[in-house]
Amino acid sequence: MQVTITRCGDSLGLCIPQDIASCIGLSEGSRVEVEAHSGRIVISVARQPRYRLEELLAAMTPAAMHGSFDWGPDFGSEAIE
Repeated sequence: MQVTITRCGDSLGLCIPQDIASCIGLSEGSRVEVEAHSGRIVISVARQPRYRLEELLAAMTPAAMHGSFDWGPDFGSEAIE
């Protein structure tokens, strides 16, 4: 299928036909990867990073978190040794 390249500010753009967009799950606002390979333009759906809770919490230690919240000095039963 051929489409026409259009001006989009200082860049160029193209319209992806709806039937093709539907087949691969694209909608307005979807993010794609654009690469050039051997004289071809390759457009693919951007992969969302997958995070594991253990990875996200790895650096969350009491010492690392202490500076994140400034409630003033600890006193009474709030004091942590």
